[in-house]
Amino acid sequence: QLQLVESGGGLVQPGGSLTLSCAVSGLTEDYLAIGWFRQAPGKEREGVSCIFRRDGKPYYAASVKGRFTISRDNAKNTVNLQMSSLNPEDTAVYYCGALTVYGNWYESFRYKYWGQGTQVTVSS
Repeated sequence: QLQLVESGGGLVQPGGSLTLSCAVSGLTEDYLAIGWFRQAPGKEREGVSCIFRRDGKPYYAASVKGRFTISRDNAKNTVNLQMSSLNPEDTAVYYCGALTVYGNWYESFRYKYWGQGTQVTVSS
């Protein structure tokens, strides 16, 4: 089965930048894309960004478009999320997941495997 491990979270000041990485291993199972989601306390998990395996096409939530950039490093089997112009509303636990069911990338039920999450806190 697929295994995903997030890294790169931490504390950053408003307006700052941070890069998250998702290491993907166990490539015996096919998947469509790797997505990043986040979940703040008391809120539902929301889709942030996604990059498709076949063509590398990225997708972004409206709330992060223009500030976040998703990319993949095929040699290292990682998917990175570069985050800039961070604000306190970006504070959440960030998860990466493997999309295995066709449909809207931002619907979490279409993801079969998840990492353990990494905390991002934006605060002065």
